This record gives sequence, structure tokens and C-alpha cells, in this order.
Amino acid sequence: MYLFIALCVSGIALCSAPPSPGASRNNKEKHRSGENIKLVDYNINYEESIDIRKYEELHDYYDHEPKEVHTLTPLNKKSGLLTNQGTENPITLPSIPKPSEHSLFGSMTEQGLPICLVCACIGTSVYCDDVDLNGIPPLPKDTAYLYARFNRITRINNNDFKGLNKLKRVDLSSNFLSKIDDDAIHFLPSLQELILSENQLKALPELPSSLTRLDVQYNQLQSSGIQTDAFKDLTSLEYLYLSNNKLDYIPVPLPYSLRSLHLQNNNIQTMNLETFCESRDLTFIRRNLEDIRMDDNPINLSKFVHGYFCLVRLPTGSYY
Repeated sequence: MYLFIALCVSGIALCSAPPSPGASRNNKEKHRSGENIKLVDYNINYEESIDIRKYEELHDYYDHEPKEVHTLTPLNKKSGLLTNQGTENPITLPSIPKPSEHSLFGSMTEQGLPICLVCACIGTSVYCDDVDLNGIPPLPKDTAYLYARFNRITRINNNDFKGLNKLKRVDLSSNFLSKIDDDAIHFLPSLQELILSENQLKALPELPSSLTRLDVQYNQLQSSGIQTDAFKDLTSLEYLYLSNNKLDYIPVPLPYSLRSLHLQNNNIQTMNLETFCESRDLTFIRRNLEDIRMDDNPINLSKFVHGYFCLVRLPTGSYY
């Protein structure tokens, strides 16, 4: 009994003892040499392997015809057209509009600013008083009233008022005007009032027949600077102010529509008997003309009493 127990204990001790260093080293060497590795036979049949060249038969990319791709050619600088490759019809691109010279505040002035920033634009009226202008500014097309007083304007050119068919009143008093081109004002169909007082004018251009008021007081206007029959066709003219100039005689004929004529402070020394009346028609009466100023002239009005019989009132001036 005791012998059996001793044998069992010794067997257990032998089984649980760690391997010796020599045995472990031998196992590692066998593993490296491949003695303990068993290859598994996978039975691979290399004759039945897939040939990738067969995929070319399944997907032949060259069987499909290439689609035509249209591209745009560069812009032709001469023609301004784009052509579509493969087609004959040209493609026209919309032109880009150039920046307009006209802005929200009107056309540009010589200072490079819009007219309605330099001047005050209120409705159809443009106020350019005392803003140091050297010429007529570019005006909006619907301008009816222009006030450009107390500036440095020296000339009115032919194109300054071109296209301003609604212009009714122009006031350029207190400037330095010395020249007005012949066609600068004549073709303004709606002009009624032209005020050019306190300037340096020596002559008048051809005037539009629509005028009702002409004021050229305090200039250097001479009789030779007024065209023959300058006022004859102005059938709507009512107020003619020519005082403080260098006139030698009264410009005739005067329109029958005239109501007021100011000629004071000139160099008028004589007058024609038919300046105001018609000597052949003693029944003629000029009823509209009620205001004639001829004071401060070297003329003795008492010498021409037969020239006033058609007037409602005698001219104001010297009678001795």
C-alpha cells in the first residue's frame, strides 16, 4: 500500500517538472529547420486557373464609337463671333454695353462730375449759379429752364444747346460772354426767354421766332452788331431790353407784339418817323407798346413828335 502511494507521488513530480534547457534549445532548432511543419495539400489545379486575358473579350472598350464633343473656339477679335466646332452656324455673344456718359445725376461736366452734382436739378430746371463754370455744361435732355448766372462763361457754341427742344428759358446774366455762334440759339423751337444781361457782347446771333423776352442790358452791343430785320420775324416778342449799351439808333422794324422797349443810356441821337408808326396809315394805332424808355440818350425827342401819333403813351426821355 505504501509502495503504491510512493510510486504515484514520484510520477506526478516527474510530469510537472519544467523542461531542461537543452531540450528547449533542441525544439527551437527543429522548428527552424522545418522538421515539425506539416504542409497541407490544397489540391490546387493550376490548369483550371483563371486567365485574365479572357476579360478583354468580355469588355471590349473599342466597340463603342466615341461621342462627338463640341468645344468653343476662342473669340475671333476681328469678327467678334464664337464658332462652334463641327457646326457651320456661328454663335453670337451679346455685346457688353460701354459705360454711359450719362449717369443717375446727368451728364459729366468739365470737372469730371455729373451735372446734377455740380448744379441743382429740380424737375426740368437746372440751377448752376456761381459754380465757377467756364462754359455751358452738358444738360439733361428734358431741361426747360437753365440758370447759370455769376460764372465765367465766355462763349456759347453751336452744340451747347443741341437737342434741347424743351428749353424755354436761359439766364446767363453776369458772366463774361463775348461771343455767341450764329446757330447756337436759332434752332431752339421752344425758347421763350433769353437773358444775357451784364456780359461783354458786341453782337447778337440769329434769334428764334418763339422768343417773348430778350434781355441784353449792360453789354457792349453796337448797332452794327444787330442784323438787319433782326426782330421783324419775332412775332411773339413782348419785352426787349437793350439799355446800357452802345447803340447809335433804334433797331427797326419792331414787331407789333412788343409791349416794353428799354433803350436808355445808349448813344441814340436820331430816329425815323416810321420807327413806331406808319406815316402812310394815320389810322394805325400801336396799342400794345406802352413802355418806351429812351432817357439818358443824346436825342431831343421833341423834334420827332410826328413819330408818336400812333402810340398810347409818349416815350420817356429828354424833350428839350
